[in-house]
Formats: sequence, structure tokens, C-alpha cells
Amino acid sequence: MSVRKPRYCLQCDDGTELKLKIQDMTVQANGITRVVPEVAGWHCPQCGEVEFVDQDGSERHMAAMNAVWEEASAGESGSLRAIRKKLGLKQAEAGRLFGGGVSAFSDYERGKTQPHKSTVLLLKLLDRHPDLLKELAPALVRV
Repeated sequence: MSVRKPRYCLQCDDGTELKLKIQDMTVQANGITRVVPEVAGWHCPQCGEVEFVDQDGSERHMAAMNAVWEEASAGESGSLRAIRKKLGLKQAEAGRLFGGGVSAFSDYERGKTQPHKSTVLLLKLLDRHPDLLKELAPALVRV
């Protein structure tokens, strides 16, 4: 009878022992969730980290993560565009105001690149309080 050497979670780094089993895994981003069924691996009961035992589980998990991020990105892109338009800003103006350059908002709104978290938070604040835009007006030189 062979005895398996225990594996420990490198993420927790506190001696938590991983459990070899097959279980469903959940991936999520920005409120979007997907379940990847029956993933074989060494699962951490504390943090949910996994060491995959086969390529199939790893590939299915990665595909689900990519799909979630793509969907989340598309939703955020539309939201950024709607807020920018509500504020009456052209893409170039928003790029100058929030940083990133003249074409930054075009890239954000097409999902080509992700804006910095501070940009997203400031836009969400301005969406709720559009009157605060006038506080930023000295930084905005309209063309």
C-alpha cells in the first residue's frame, strides 16, 4: 500500500493541506459567475486554490475565466461610454481629463484596454454627482 505525500497550499502558506478530489469550481468577475463542473485536482479547503491534475480541468477553468472577463469587460465598456456621454464629454476630452491620452476612451469603450480602477471609480462618482464635473473644469480644456 502506497502512502501519498501530503501537499500544502502555497497560497495560504499556513500549513493547510490540499485535498485530492473532483469538485465544481466557480469563477467570477464583476458580478458575473460561471461554474466549471467536475475539476480534478488538489483543492485547498480554505482559499479555494487548486493544483490541476490534468490539462482538461486546467483548460476548462481557463476558458471559463476568459469568458467571464470578456463579458465583464463588455459590460464595463458600455457603462463607461454611457457615463461619458451623460457628462457631455467627447472621448478626447475624457482622455485629457482622466489621463491616458486622446484615444484612451476609444480603447476603453471598445474593450481593447482596461481603464485604471481610479478612472472607473471617478466616473461612477461623477455618474451619481454630475455637478462635480465643474470642479474638474480647470483641468478640462475644451477644443
